[in-house]
Amino acid sequence: MSEDLNARNRELTSPRERYDARLQRRSSTMLQRRVVEQERASIEAALDRILADDSIARAAARIVAARRRFIVGSAKSFSYASLLAFDLSAGLSQVTLIDGTVVRGVDVLSDVRSSDLMVAFSLRRYRRDTVEIARRFAGAGGELVAVTDYEDAPLAKIADQRIYVATGSASYVDSPTVVASVLHVLATLTTASAKGARRRLGERDRLNTELGLYVN
Repeated sequence: MSEDLNARNRELTSPRERYDARLQRRSSTMLQRRVVEQERASIEAALDRILADDSIARAAARIVAARRRFIVGSAKSFSYASLLAFDLSAGLSQVTLIDGTVVRGVDVLSDVRSSDLMVAFSLRRYRRDTVEIARRFAGAGGELVAVTDYEDAPLAKIADQRIYVATGSASYVDSPTVVASVLHVLATLTTASAKGARRRLGERDRLNTELGLYVN
């Protein structure tokens, strides 16, 4: 996305504003083309940035080095947090998704250690609960990796590691495409360098087979 398009995208801060600007009085064929072309351009730019920037590799190294890993995100970002937690837990131990029910933010914040790391997903519109949990976690001495969209985003200033993703879209919702691609690369690099990942993956395969969890 060009800087001009990115600036216009930032001005449309709510789904309603984006709906009015982008979806009204457009045919389905035209809208489909616009969405597809924007997603194609966004993912190409994101993949080029991944190759030119080592932020994901640095974040992966920090995740591997941590003793305990906590993943947090709210609303739509909870889906991203769940995806990363699921993929990381296949090859790493001590991966915990803060879901607000089984594992609450207060449970984690009451026992933060310097060897702990949190990956926080904070994309516009920035949820206050995620920002507060991540801010307090970092303040208690834990390491913070922020997956966010802009350099002036709330968590960008306090995170130890930052991964920026472009979520511009031709739709009324910000795009998940680039976020999913970044998570895929992050999980792959992390698992590839984690000790014991191969053994854990093999053991999971054995258990999946014995328990009959998947259709043959």
